[in-house]
Amino acid sequence: MIVCVAVVGHQNNPLYIQSFTEADDALKLHHIVHCSLDVIDERVNNPKKSGSTLNETFLGLLYPTENYKVYGYLTNTKVKFIVVTTDLDVRDADVRNFFRKFHVAYVDAVSNPFHVPGKKITSRTFAERVSTIVKSFGLSSAG
Repeated sequence: MIVCVAVVGHQNNPLYIQSFTEADDALKLHHIVHCSLDVIDERVNNPKKSGSTLNETFLGLLYPTENYKVYGYLTNTKVKFIVVTTDLDVRDADVRNFFRKFHVAYVDAVSNPFHVPGKKITSRTFAERVSTIVKSFGLSSAG
């Protein structure tokens, strides 16, 4: 189950963070997202050590914690997508598919002429689409 999704700008500024748990866990999840930025920067700046190619947008498992697994995705414009999940046996194909759908929703949200680039995403439609994608991730990985 996905418990948190985040969109972080190219200057590591949070553009969108949504938790899907109780309010008590929200601060802990925000901290996990913030810590994952260091892992993303390390993989992007040292591609030989991580083994991924430069044109690969899916960064894979960034790091596991005791209760969560953190996955990352990097767009061509250096915007980072981060997903925190409680499932310990998630397939990479499911996470890639989630990030593809999430990227499409993000592109639609920032293509809005009223959105100011680099500012937080406040679109209600985007939030609803993200919730739908998160719910469908849970259903597709269970089957």
